[in-house]
Amino acid sequence: MTQTNHHRVERGFTLIEMVITLALVGLISMFAVPLYEMTATRYKEAELRQALRTIRAGIDAYKSATDTGSLPREAGESGYPPTLKYLIEPQDLVGKAGFSDSIAAQRLVILRQLPRDPFATDPEMTAEETWNTRAYASRPDDPQPGDDVFDVSSRSPRIALDGTPYTSW
Repeated sequence: MTQTNHHRVERGFTLIEMVITLALVGLISMFAVPLYEMTATRYKEAELRQALRTIRAGIDAYKSATDTGSLPREAGESGYPPTLKYLIEPQDLVGKAGFSDSIAAQRLVILRQLPRDPFATDPEMTAEETWNTRAYASRPDDPQPGDDVFDVSSRSPRIALDGTPYTSW
């Protein structure tokens, strides 16, 4: 009498194991994706805050240079830069005692480069085009561009995580 071995070793996963695994992966993804998106938005918001600080500090430095007479200013002008490009382009200094005769000592560059709005979606836009500008003569409740740049804001129509529009930052 011969005996046959009826024990077969089966390898692989059962259908129920696969379904449970896929359900768990889907459940984890449901929580991970929104968390990732919120983290990415927080990062962009931090970049926006830093970019606004940098540009506003540059505008203040330009205004200070015109107020002290280091940069020329026409009568009746506010002393703020006419455009954001003035912050990155070398500006001729008004002759002051103590400066050497070198070209570098006679020019002032406020910012090395103008930061982009991190929420700007068009990669073809220049850094200057990604910002809304407000002129010194415009009303605070209705910021409008004009002959100078008194302040900047984001052009993004999106709402921040704290519920405020980015344009009001």
